[in-house]
Amino acid sequence: MGDIMFNFFKTKGPKNAKTQGTEKPADSSNRSNTQIPKSIEKVKGMLNQEFSLCSDFNLREINLGTLNTRIVIASIEGFFDKAILAENIIEPIINYSGDKNYSSVFTLLSESILSVSDVKDLYSFKECLSGILTGDVVLFIDGQDKAFKIGLKSPEKRAVSEPDTEISIKGSREGFSENLKTNLILLRRRIKNTKFKVESLVLGEQTNTDIAICYIQGIAAPEVVEEVKNRLNRINTDAILATGYMEQFIQDGKMPVFPMVGNSEKPDKVAAKLLEGRVAILADGTPTVLTVPFLIIESFQAQEDYFGEYYFASFMRLLRLMSFFVSVYLPGLYVAVTSFHQTIIPFKLMLTMAATREGIPFSSFIEALIMVITFEILREAGLRMPRAIGQAVSIVGAIVLGDAAVSAGIASAPLVIVAALAGICSFIVPPLMKIGSVLRIIILIAANILGLLGIGFVTYMFTIYLCGKKSFFVPILSPFAPFRGESLKDTFIIAPIWSMHSRPRSLTQNQNRKRTTGKTFAPRGSKK
Repeated sequence: MGDIMFNFFKTKGPKNAKTQGTEKPADSSNRSNTQIPKSIEKVKGMLNQEFSLCSDFNLREINLGTLNTRIVIASIEGFFDKAILAENIIEPIINYSGDKNYSSVFTLLSESILSVSDVKDLYSFKECLSGILTGDVVLFIDGQDKAFKIGLKSPEKRAVSEPDTEISIKGSREGFSENLKTNLILLRRRIKNTKFKVESLVLGEQTNTDIAICYIQGIAAPEVVEEVKNRLNRINTDAILATGYMEQFIQDGKMPVFPMVGNSEKPDKVAAKLLEGRVAILADGTPTVLTVPFLIIESFQAQEDYFGEYYFASFMRLLRLMSFFVSVYLPGLYVAVTSFHQTIIPFKLMLTMAATREGIPFSSFIEALIMVITFEILREAGLRMPRAIGQAVSIVGAIVLGDAAVSAGIASAPLVIVAALAGICSFIVPPLMKIGSVLRIIILIAANILGLLGIGFVTYMFTIYLCGKKSFFVPILSPFAPFRGESLKDTFIIAPIWSMHSRPRSLTQNQNRKRTTGKTFAPRGSKK
């Protein structure tokens, strides 16, 4: 009996990641070790052994009405309402007084007694344990080597609300929650199509986390869908507590510098990515959904760009691009100019900067490094503090420390402005905020060594690096490298939606790329 459960926990993982809906008779070689005993006493003994010291485990034995067939009900408390269990399962079984002539007790229970729609047959003890641990009710019948799994669970869940990490001015205010079924419903409400496919896996040797793979058949490239499944099935770890755990396993490259997997907490945003040919990965217990393949251009896009004037959305995208480069390059350019290339500074500005630096004991590089690191510390402190005081800590801390640094002669006023502007600009592009902080320091060091030449060298190296990176077979710099002119309508400049006739070629490849016929827009006053 102990060997049965040892094999159960030992074999869980990527090699036997199972697809939901496969509760069917296993082959004879597998059933020999996990077969459900026909003796109800042996079943009770095995359950009590596995769930020993589990105070929330409930095991109740009842008789099937006047037939006196022994039935054991196994469940974990808290996953469902006890009144529903009593009303739909226990009472009908105990009060049954029908005819004794029936083909099998399973047929009798499923067709005449149980008034529950979600009922599945189980053929192994391993499946029974999995059902109990996921919150279902499992019925064992004396003299039978199979059992029932009955879905009654209605776990407590957070209400659907707007995510704090992705605020929308226009459009939907709904955000994903920690419940997998709720998240799938939010996507189903937006994509009412039988081509929208959902495939399920269970990952994590100890956590047995439910995972859902979503894609639109005929739009998503089949090789990408298959690669997602293969990478997920190869995950071998004890715990999958969030999608972030999977992100590190499935991303291209062991230690990529730039993000290789997209993520979002908004259903409308994920639905739009699915319609472009991406694959979404959801995990039970986390509101963040992963999307692949990932393109760098996604970091500069916002959902409300598609809800208003396209020219203003184009301006905002260019502003985000400029802000990212300002946040990364501005401190390094300041150090390079003040240390190596003073001649390019206007004479009056140079006099002002020289006056502000009078008495400063540090070089421009040390000054800038101190201010950049101080800003990162303030940002992290504001993020980790309770929400009520976190924002006040970061703002007040920045004002007080900046003024005190200038007054004490530790930093010059122009450098405080440079560091503050670079830090503020980094918030405009959240997906690249982390890598932006690292690049800022790398470019700062390069500027201190070689000036503008060092900045150019680092830029060249990172550009070459990005040109060679792919996310699930798709270059992350697409549609710029390789260049695809027909896909430039939704990049740094966004065209009107009615003019976007096709999906990105790099995502859909040889699949259905047509979005509209090109004749859906009629200018005002035109004849139909």
